[in-house]
Amino acid sequence: MPSSAPSVKPIKPVNSHKPEQPISYDINIPYVDVNKEHKLRTRYPEYLPTWDKMWFDPLRPFEYEDPALRADDSMPNLLSGTAREEHIQPRIGTFLHGVQLNELNDTQKDELALLVSKRKVVALPNQDLIDEGPARQEEFMRHFGKPNYQPVSGTVRNHPGFHIIHRDGNKEEITRFLDQRTTTTLWHQDVSYEIQPPGYVMLGLLEGPNVGGDTVFAGTDLAYQRLSPTFTSFLDKLDATHSSAKMINHTRLTGGLVRKDAVDTVHPLVRVHPVTGEKCLFFNGEFITRVEGMKVPEQKWLLDFLMNHVATGHDFQARVRWQPKTIVIFDNRSTIHSAIVDYLDDDNSAQLRHIFRLCALGERPMPPHQPDEHDHDHDHDSHDSNSEFSE
Repeated sequence: MPSSAPSVKPIKPVNSHKPEQPISYDINIPYVDVNKEHKLRTRYPEYLPTWDKMWFDPLRPFEYEDPALRADDSMPNLLSGTAREEHIQPRIGTFLHGVQLNELNDTQKDELALLVSKRKVVALPNQDLIDEGPARQEEFMRHFGKPNYQPVSGTVRNHPGFHIIHRDGNKEEITRFLDQRTTTTLWHQDVSYEIQPPGYVMLGLLEGPNVGGDTVFAGTDLAYQRLSPTFTSFLDKLDATHSSAKMINHTRLTGGLVRKDAVDTVHPLVRVHPVTGEKCLFFNGEFITRVEGMKVPEQKWLLDFLMNHVATGHDFQARVRWQPKTIVIFDNRSTIHSAIVDYLDDDNSAQLRHIFRLCALGERPMPPHQPDEHDHDHDHDSHDSNSEFSE
């Protein structure tokens, strides 16, 4: 029989499900605003991240000429006078001493592009360009390609081509991340989802810890060369979909600012470098969502194998130890890299590290084989949003 007890709203169970705040998909991209204390602690407040509301129109395919192809192979104008090379590893990575980027002419910039193409990573300590401001830094990078504008991350006010990494504390965010992850390492190529991804990338360290916060690079051409001909002939035929959807969706989920729609682009898994002619693996642990023609378990096995191959290949890696006012320019086509977030106190509070990134967009990745007339053009699969911006 029905109860005579009055109808009351049920009490919420103590152990009822509560939606958890999502962790960052990438520990190297803080989504938190800076406060007055941060502004007082940094020597570069102009480079603190901002999230100005703006929207970027789609990127259209454009003609690109690699500046390295104009350079003299011996680089006589760049590697002269006070210039001195100090190699990090025999085949990857070079510290270039005695050269100031803000003093280079166009011929020397072409030769620098060639040096980066050959050595893959070039670090230049004590650069005056660091103190000349964002406009001069953007102007320098325009020599190497079309600027990339950031879809979600903090930028410099009125300079949306900058991607700013600023860590100073961030205890709750980092702890939430490490509660779910075993490492902060994330091997990737920058902005690989674009139809014409970056060829050359500049990183500039404004401030950093005395020890820690290195960046490790691996040569994807050297990694390819270590594989068997049987296996590489298989890889040469594969395409992969690179997508920014995970990044965009995460930002929307956390209430962050989104400046572009998601981009999905199909690229060859192996690309040919336009300067060196070497075949390079083109994959990462951040943006690939599908390997065309493979089932999910097959795809997972393949990408896990390639990632393990690169991560354990210390004989084709270079680790850059940063000092303030160091600028690193690296080849995004022939390397894969990861920041190392080891500059944490015992309570997971980060020491101050402040760095900027500028990307110069290059050519569309070239496959090892030329497509025939029956192959499909993947341009229609790309919803790129990168060239022009409006408020």
